[in-house]
Amino acid sequence: MNFVLPQFAYFTLLGLLGGFTYILAEVAKKWSDLLTFSAFRRYIIGGITGDLYFMGYSSWDLPNSLMCWVAGYMGTHFIESLLRRMEP
Repeated sequence: MNFVLPQFAYFTLLGLLGGFTYILAEVAKKWSDLLTFSAFRRYIIGGITGDLYFMGYSSWDLPNSLMCWVAGYMGTHFIESLLRRMEP
């Protein structure tokens, strides 16, 4: 894998932005909801999902930046489903 920091940071930021968009669109009823623990959890997991997406790239024909944003938006469910599958 060729590691390129600007590209890695770009995908991390897009994942984080996807997590923020999810909180803004689906969860937040007021501005203070953007600063709760569950919101920060979603932001962090969105960024991690963007990293995972950067490492794995999609084989679909959709632009990687769009797919990274979608992965950040749904990142918590994605990570939690992977963890559930790994449980004995």
